[in-house]
Amino acid sequence: MRLPALLFALTLAACGQEAPKVNINVGSSAPTFQTVRFDGAAEQFPSAFAGKPLVIRFWADWCKYCEGEMKGIEAVYQRHKDKGLTVLAINAGQDKKTIQSFMAKIGVTYPALLDENSAIARSYGVVGLPTTFFIDGKGIVRGKIVGEADEATFERHLLELLK
Repeated sequence: MRLPALLFALTLAACGQEAPKVNINVGSSAPTFQTVRFDGAAEQFPSAFAGKPLVIRFWADWCKYCEGEMKGIEAVYQRHKDKGLTVLAINAGQDKKTIQSFMAKIGVTYPALLDENSAIARSYGVVGLPTTFFIDGKGIVRGKIVGEADEATFERHLLELLK
């Protein structure tokens, strides 16, 4: 197990929460959720994204792999957002101020969502950060990356989703 995955599992355990028992994989229906963006706007899945390809990425500012990967995702997002692509960066376990500061520092434009109690991360079975899900317009997981991925790997998964 990678150190970030272990830290995430320990963080959940330390907060009185058990590690996730679910395992959302390719072919699974993506769990529904309601939360807010760090800018305060409400976000609801799947109703707000029906019929649209969606990437859900779980991250935290302490994750040493997340910053570089999020910048790479930004480049891919800019190339494909005109095709209807939406990326949601769901922060696992941190507060609004931390999220705002980190997003401003790295300069990405896709939205960051709050998951302060890691409830959404647990519903997706996330055990390590970063974890990324590629979801089709019907709410079905079509790809999953656990751990760090370079820009080319992310784009390859995305292109499969956009077919």
